[in-house]
Amino acid sequence: MIQVPERLRRLLPFARRPPGAAAPTTARPARQGHNLFEAAAVYVAACAEDDQVRAEEAANRVSPGALSFGVNELACRALVTLARQRNESPLVVARSLLGLRNESA
Repeated sequence: MIQVPERLRRLLPFARRPPGAAAPTTARPARQGHNLFEAAAVYVAACAEDDQVRAEEAANRVSPGALSFGVNELACRALVTLARQRNESPLVVARSLLGLRNESA
């Protein structure tokens, strides 16, 4: 038996269809899971407010890797926004927020 790669296997129904025939309708699966950015926003806000219960609930909505990605994206966007407001570089703002001395490079 010939092994057909998965990519080609998905195209076979279209190749077998006579010209002019309507495309087969396939129901899209319902969206699974939660929005990782929503989970990250709730998680970070809960941590900032010292709300452990809400932080744990948000952390359980998505995988740890997805949450980490979302928290990182939120941190980057917040840092850039704050740096623009302060008219400073993101590095200077980040070091300031963490209580680190700003040393000239």
